[in-house]
Amino acid sequence: MGRVKKSTRKFESKHLTRTLDDRKANKKVKQAYILREKKKQKRQSTRAADGDAEDEDGEPKPKKLKPDGPQIFDDMSVEQFFAGGFEVPEAGATKKGKGKRKRNEAMEKVDEEMEDAAAASENDEDELASHRNDLGALAENDPEFYKYLKENDPELLDFTMAERDNLSSIDELSEDEEEASGKKKKKGKKERESDEVTIAEIKKWREALVENKSLRSLRQVVLAFRAAAHDYSLTLESVYHELLILALKHVPEVLQHHLPIKESASGKVRVATDTKKYRTLTPLLKSHSQSLMHLLPLLTDAATQKLLLNSTLELIPYFLGFRKFLKTFLKTIVEIWSTNSTDEATRITAFLVVRKAAVVGDEGIKETCLKALYAGLVKASRQTTVHTIQGINLMKNSAAEVVGLAGMDKVGYQAGFGYIRQLAIHLRNSINNNSKESYKTVYNWQYVHSLDFWSRVLAMHCDGLKEAQEGKESPLRPLIYPLVQVTLGAIRLIPTATYFPLRFSLIRSLLRLSLSTGAYIPLAPLIFEVMSSAELKKKPKPSTLKPIDFNTTIRAPKSYLRTRIYQDGIAEQIVELFSEFYVLYCKSVAFPELAIPTIVLVKRFMKKSKNAKFNGALHLLIGKLEANSKFIQEKRATIDFAPGRKSEVEKFLKETEWENMPLGVYIVHQRKLREEKRKILEESLKEEREREKTERGDDDVVMSDDGEESGSGASEFEDDDDDE
Repeated sequence: MGRVKKSTRKFESKHLTRTLDDRKANKKVKQAYILREKKKQKRQSTRAADGDAEDEDGEPKPKKLKPDGPQIFDDMSVEQFFAGGFEVPEAGATKKGKGKRKRNEAMEKVDEEMEDAAAASENDEDELASHRNDLGALAENDPEFYKYLKENDPELLDFTMAERDNLSSIDELSEDEEEASGKKKKKGKKERESDEVTIAEIKKWREALVENKSLRSLRQVVLAFRAAAHDYSLTLESVYHELLILALKHVPEVLQHHLPIKESASGKVRVATDTKKYRTLTPLLKSHSQSLMHLLPLLTDAATQKLLLNSTLELIPYFLGFRKFLKTFLKTIVEIWSTNSTDEATRITAFLVVRKAAVVGDEGIKETCLKALYAGLVKASRQTTVHTIQGINLMKNSAAEVVGLAGMDKVGYQAGFGYIRQLAIHLRNSINNNSKESYKTVYNWQYVHSLDFWSRVLAMHCDGLKEAQEGKESPLRPLIYPLVQVTLGAIRLIPTATYFPLRFSLIRSLLRLSLSTGAYIPLAPLIFEVMSSAELKKKPKPSTLKPIDFNTTIRAPKSYLRTRIYQDGIAEQIVELFSEFYVLYCKSVAFPELAIPTIVLVKRFMKKSKNAKFNGALHLLIGKLEANSKFIQEKRATIDFAPGRKSEVEKFLKETEWENMPLGVYIVHQRKLREEKRKILEESLKEEREREKTERGDDDVVMSDDGEESGSGASEFEDDDDDE
């Protein structure tokens, strides 16, 4: 043999197998087509023979139907037929008749229609509706065959848009259960005339589910629940309510009985998916899961939402096999978790569902949960007010917990690195872009809450005590440095008095991070910049504005600049942040050297400042810093080790509580005062909201001419209540 060409070898290695497979597939299609055409010709010849026999008996000969086979495409080859995508003309409707031949023709017609629908698309809803219409037409054209299908294959006639899976295997298992108990289902039993669910049926289903764990009742409940979830009308609200409770409470129990969830020694949860019963119950699981996802966003009652979420919590291990659905369903649940108008208990329950999915799922599901939670947090934090700040903090704390779950080390680090890098890119683009609006990509609530969220994540999972208990360093610790650098860059982006509230908010985030991780972050210079700004040096203007809330503000309005109320607020923040920063190191052996620059600069500022209130607070703070420095110096005079011996330095004053230090006593007292002030503000805010509701209700009531009260805006007010 000659030498094989290079192109031939390349074809054999890359394309030969695929080419052979394609040829085999095309050959099978051609053979199936030829076989189907032969069958049609045989049927036509049979009809012709029957017609001749009738002529011999003297009866009139019926009209021959035009064959709808290859005669329509006589001038086409098989390859041209399949490549053309031509539509086959529909055969005319057959006459009504009786007999075995008619039944065979109708059966073949249904089989052909089913094959065409399956070949086009399994998920094409238009073809599913067309198939349902054909079955309805079959009842008119051939009632005898329709009755035959109704008796022998009722599942074919119960084919709806919401149920695409064959559930007949559920009936087989249920019949096995009834045979074991001595009860057999009779063939030809008539279906009930009405499709409406009644209280009696619900009670019957409940007894069957609770006592016998019946699969037949489970199927009926799932189908009824699907109908209710898709807004099919029920006669009574009580029926709807009872059906909802029955499905949400007992369906997970029956599934747990037939498909028990197994937990391995390592804590992994799994369901036996290789059993016949699982394959049988899969259509029910798919139908029930779709009903839950459809109903969840439509519910407005907090108790019902919580009941549905609790039911979903038990079904999460079963949904792991439906990855595409589970990812979509988790995003729906996160929307409830991230909605500020949702009840707090419902939001916590929604978070527990996402957390359960992150615990039992693989890395792909864990990543989906984390990304969905972060996206929900960023979306909800766009509007930050006094009313929403508590809900946003709840979201940040709960989402931060997911990052440190078991098995989340790799996913958590990758997500944290990616999102912190994204924040750094926004900051870099804002610095390099000279346009006036470039800073807005950084100076907004979403950016600030994102930085604060990751500071909470690192503070929670890089805590020194937690790492000591686990015996290893947290894999998230390398993220501390980039996060601190991005936060410091954001603080110094626009160092004007307008954005002092944003600076204070980010400094608190860094204080939390430094407290938990033990990382030293030089925050005192950032506070000095505020204290030496022109906002505090010039004489303030008198104003009657309300005190600004620095917890829910990142940008001070222009009306507050150079006013007494704004200066007093900045002064309180400076004293608070100075004290919170230095209390972190009040037990450090180097505290005197750390406090000297602040003591010198603050005393120099007090000599020039004319704000008596601010000077008094600074004087008290400096006194506590000096007292704490003196206490450390006295304790330091008795030690006999050099600063280079780190193990001895770490043990310095280890047994002394920070609350007993001179600066610690001052901080504890200041925190109590701030907590009391916060409670007073919350009470006044609550009273103000109630007063606004009362005034709005009074305005909606209008006196009529005859002295009777009529609610002119009652309908609008009721709509608002319903929306809430």
